[in-house]
Amino acid sequence: MKKIWLAIIGVILILGVMALASCKSEGTSSTGNLKVDLNSQQTGIWVNGEGKVPAIPDVAILSLGIEAQETDVALAQSEAAAAMDKVMSALKDAGVAEKDIQTRYFNIQKVTKWDNNKQEAITIGYQVTNTVTAKVRKVEQAGQVIDAVVAAGGNLTRINSIGFTVDNPTTYYEQAREKAVADAAAKAKKLADTAGVKLGKPTYISESSNTPGPIYRTDMAASGVSVPAPTTPISTGELDITVNVQIAYAIAN
Repeated sequence: MKKIWLAIIGVILILGVMALASCKSEGTSSTGNLKVDLNSQQTGIWVNGEGKVPAIPDVAILSLGIEAQETDVALAQSEAAAAMDKVMSALKDAGVAEKDIQTRYFNIQKVTKWDNNKQEAITIGYQVTNTVTAKVRKVEQAGQVIDAVVAAGGNLTRINSIGFTVDNPTTYYEQAREKAVADAAAKAKKLADTAGVKLGKPTYISESSNTPGPIYRTDMAASGVSVPAPTTPISTGELDITVNVQIAYAIAN
């Protein structure tokens, strides 16, 4: 009886080996007339395309605020709050909507200096910093808004930076996408011609886009001075809206 079971197990092992040997190598299996290529992503012509469209910014984003320092923390906070109220009023009077003003940073910290006699840091005051971003939708008025803020906040005003962006970049992205696909198609055609093969239809397409954030300029003049007679000059420049695609083309027979 034991010999019979051993014979049956031997037959099963032989059939298993034969089944494994019948499978095709290099990631391809066959069942009847159906063939499955497990390495299909490595076939065809793969190319990357880029489309870039210049855009004129139509929104200015200002980073500004108040910084007050006094020997008493309550006094510093009171001065900062009063100055910030004036700045907020100036922004709204200049046409900046309340929804476009956002507090981004608030901090109260001790100001210290090193005492050589005591060999320790001693507190000499308290500094209160309150920073907001303001979105100026009429970008040509950005200079006037800056002037109004400086006048309102006086010596406590801090203008940290100015940035520019596009409020609705959809049209630019559509143009950039068309350029990216055309760029990829031209590269694929050139590769196919060079290799002496016929270019087929796309079998895979992916897209990535570069959403430009505000391009900030931090070389603003230090605030806390009298408002100059002429409006602060502002130049918006250009932004680049970029779309990248990756496309796989089949090689036609």
